[in-house]
Amino acid sequence: MKRVLIPASLIAAGIVAAAVHAGVDPGIISPIGAAPSSESFKQFNDIFTGEWQQYGEVFTNWQSSLFSRIFLGILTVVPVLFFLHYIVFGAKHFDHSGPGVFYFSVFTRSIHWLAAVSFILLVLTGLLVIFGKFLGGGTLIMSGRSVHIGAALVFTGTAVCMFLIWIKDMLPMPHDIKWMLIMGGYLSKTKKPIPSGKFNAGQKSWFWLATAGGGIMAYSGWYLYSFQAMTDQLRIMSILHSSLAAALVAFFIIHLYMSLFAIKGSVTSMITGYKPREEVEILHSRYKIPDNG
Repeated sequence: MKRVLIPASLIAAGIVAAAVHAGVDPGIISPIGAAPSSESFKQFNDIFTGEWQQYGEVFTNWQSSLFSRIFLGILTVVPVLFFLHYIVFGAKHFDHSGPGVFYFSVFTRSIHWLAAVSFILLVLTGLLVIFGKFLGGGTLIMSGRSVHIGAALVFTGTAVCMFLIWIKDMLPMPHDIKWMLIMGGYLSKTKKPIPSGKFNAGQKSWFWLATAGGGIMAYSGWYLYSFQAMTDQLRIMSILHSSLAAALVAFFIIHLYMSLFAIKGSVTSMITGYKPREEVEILHSRYKIPDNG
C-alpha cells in the first residue's frame, strides 16, 4: 500500500505546487500540451526537477574520473615525497640497549593490530572499487566489495576501542602547535628534544581522522550499502565517503612511513610494548616517564 501512496502523494504535491506557482505566473503551465508530447514532457520535467540532470552528470564525472585521479595522485606523489625525505634526511636512530619505556599494553597492541589488518583490507578493497573500471569489473570487484563490508565492521569496532583507550592522551595541547611548526623535527638530522607528550601532533591528527573520520565513513558507507535514501542524499554520502577515504589513505601512507622507515625500529614498540628510552626522551620530551617505566 505504501508503494502506491508515496508516489501518489508526490504527484499530488507536485500538482498543488504547480497550481500555486501558476497563480503567480500562469504562463508557466499554459504552454504545456500545446507542443509535441516530447517537448511538453521536457517543459513539465524542467518545472519540477529543474537542472538535476546537470548535477547528476557532475556527480557521475566526479565518481568516474576525479576521485580516481585523486587516489592515483596520492598513491604516487606521497610515496615519492617520503622517498626523497629518506634520501635527504634518512631514518632517526636511537639506542635500543638497556631497559625501555613501557608504552602499550597487550590489550592495546591487540586492538591496534586488529585495526591495522582490517584497515589494510579496507584500503585495498576500496582501491579495487575506485579503479574497478580499469580492472575490468566483474567477480574480483564484487568480491572486494564484500570483503570491504566485513573489514569495515571489524575496523569500526576497533576504532571505538582505540577512541576510548587513547582519547585522554590525544587531546590537543599548546605544544602541539610548536610540533607542527618544526614538523616534529623530521626536517633535521640533529637529535634535540621535541615538544610532544605521549603522542605527538601528527599521531593525534591520525587518531582523530581514523576514529572520528572512520565513524563518518561507517555512517556514510552504511547508507551507500543499504541504498535506502533519496538520490541527492546518496550522492552527498558518496562524495563524503570518497573524500574522507582519500584523506585516510594519505595519512595511512604517512603512518606506514613513520613506523617502518622514519624511525629505526619504531614498529617493534607495537610488538613488545616498549619504546627505547632515548626515543621517548627526544621525540616525546614532555611525556613524564613512569617510575616503573
